Amino acid sequence: MEIDLSQFHAVFFEESFEGLDVMEQELLNLEEDTDLENVNTIFRAAHSIKGGSATFGFNQVAEFTHVMETLLDEMREGKREITREIIDLLLKSVDCLRGMLNKLQDGDDVNNDYVELVDYFNQLLSNESSDDKQNTPNQNSEEPLSVSNKDDDNSNGGYSIKFVPENYILQTGNEPVRMFKELEGLGTLTVKADLTKVPNFVELDPELCFVSWDMQLDSQESEADIRAVFEWVDDDCLLEVKQLNNSSSNESEKTSDNAKATVSEINSEASTQTKAQTEPLVADSKKLVPIKKEKEAVKSTNKSTSSASIRVGIDKVDTLIDLVGELVITQSMLGELGENFDVSKLEQLVAGLRELESNTRELQESVMRIRMLPIGFVFNRMPRMVRDLSAQLGKNIDLIIKGEDTELDKTVMEQIGDPLTHLVRNAIDHGIESNQQRADNNKQGVGKITLDAYHQGGNIIIEIEDNGGGINPDIIYAKAVEKGLIEEGVEIPEEQIIGLIMEPGFSTAEVVSDVSGRGVGLDVVKRNINNLGGSVDISSVVGRGTKFTIRLPLTLAILDGQLIRCANEIYVIPLASIVESIPLAGIKLTKIAGNMPVYKNGNEYIPIVDLRDEFDIKTEKQSTNEGLIAIVEGENRKIAIKIDELLGQQQVVIKSLESHYKCIQGVSGATILGDGRVSLILDIVGLSRRSADRATAVREKVA
Repeated sequence: MEIDLSQFHAVFFEESFEGLDVMEQELLNLEEDTDLENVNTIFRAAHSIKGGSATFGFNQVAEFTHVMETLLDEMREGKREITREIIDLLLKSVDCLRGMLNKLQDGDDVNNDYVELVDYFNQLLSNESSDDKQNTPNQNSEEPLSVSNKDDDNSNGGYSIKFVPENYILQTGNEPVRMFKELEGLGTLTVKADLTKVPNFVELDPELCFVSWDMQLDSQESEADIRAVFEWVDDDCLLEVKQLNNSSSNESEKTSDNAKATVSEINSEASTQTKAQTEPLVADSKKLVPIKKEKEAVKSTNKSTSSASIRVGIDKVDTLIDLVGELVITQSMLGELGENFDVSKLEQLVAGLRELESNTRELQESVMRIRMLPIGFVFNRMPRMVRDLSAQLGKNIDLIIKGEDTELDKTVMEQIGDPLTHLVRNAIDHGIESNQQRADNNKQGVGKITLDAYHQGGNIIIEIEDNGGGINPDIIYAKAVEKGLIEEGVEIPEEQIIGLIMEPGFSTAEVVSDVSGRGVGLDVVKRNINNLGGSVDISSVVGRGTKFTIRLPLTLAILDGQLIRCANEIYVIPLASIVESIPLAGIKLTKIAGNMPVYKNGNEYIPIVDLRDEFDIKTEKQSTNEGLIAIVEGENRKIAIKIDELLGQQQVVIKSLESHYKCIQGVSGATILGDGRVSLILDIVGLSRRSADRATAVREKVA
């Protein structure tokens, strides 16, 4: 009986990508410590991929991994020295394998570009010099590529798009293919690659991109939506987007009819030079010397891209099964009580309902934990990027990773990857000074970038810190005045001045040396983090470095909340943010400059926030001695919220308001209570910022 193996394809690809991640991580470890156990791990991963690919008939992958195995076998037996060139070759081979597997996963054929890498391996294994090889890459004639994902009314003629990336774009972690696939979802896409700048094979640098693209997109989407696809590479490319009329669109449709390839084929065209070609190898290269440096090992390896599936530990599944069993027992008990219920069994009923509540809560928490994944999945992207980009820039940089086992919601993790990549790249490119600058300033020769993650209350904190040149607030202030963001002479706290670099308009070209070139795309980083219900803060000391602190909710679905009443409205305060509650009758409120009410707690003055004033609640004026204040903390700032009554604690399901209402500072979402009423969830950070802004305005008015 013939066995259908197609059902196992998904498992094969998932495990193969995980194996490639393991290989990449261990190859990076080899540069620091030439431990043969690392070589054994790489060998086992390659062997597994070879066996699986042979089973499914993916012979090109099996052939490629076989020659890799041969080289790795010589390395682990001590027959071949571990050199920088060998590691570079193996890393490029990992990239090539990843590209091949991506094409196979999409159902496309693998081209023969990998054969050139196989030739390099064979020459190296036979001790032949590869310097004699002078082949040039096969540059096919420019051929338009067309894909349509949906039928669009072409009444506006669509758009003409010219995309010319900087040659270093691949080293930033951005891939043009990803942008093409996003454009696919907006309409009918026709792509034409320009290969005129691709050099011959001898001069080809496999780390650089020499291809540009001309595209036509037949779509009814706005130009802003088109440009949003390129927002992560806006400062790393030349981008022209022009709206076409119907006549020009019809001309392009004729070209599109002759297209013979799909966007997925661009993968091979764009990545051939980076993933399937290498520079000539020198067999007698100098042996690597182990580098001893502070390092936090990253054990977790997996694809961090968005996926419809999730791997769950068996212990979490066992816990879930146990809780469901407890729930069934409780249900059975309540069912028996209901059949023959009388008043004498009321106490048993109450106990059963409490047990049901407890089991339901534990089950809910267990289900939420299933969605929690270690942030190491995202952090694993960084070592390779730091290695390649620092080598390109000629900088000595160590990456230190901490807290990689800290867990957060899968949805949050998938969306935080690009902002983190951008911040780390920014630290490499603009934060850490050149080797000469560090020497001139008597600083340690090796720059350090530290990634850290930890839980704090109901949030996860992610820190990206470098020991570079820091950010000069005076330069930012002058640039902000020049751009009209602030008025000259207005006093602004230093932290707010530094925060201006996350506003649109600050670019590397405008703020070059004194501000370490920061600002490129940081407004996009801020917007993406805010969309997740988080915040980002910057602290910096000139000459010592900069730290970006990202605060994110652990989950986007459920919140432990405290219900409060103000007038006839019920609000929810995140329980983790509450410090204490105090009756107004037992304290005395004071006022400071500008008639601002505050609560004096020892030497600390805490601003009073009255929800009646904040949300314009129409009601009779409350007596100063009625109700209470709830002292809450967000972003290390405390405020005292004036309320009428505490109603109780409960878990609430968070519902977004963005699709129906505009963003309201101080409100993070809404929930539906048990009686069907809608209650707003207060954003403590937003209320705290509103209070701080109000205090600043009052001080300026008084001054």
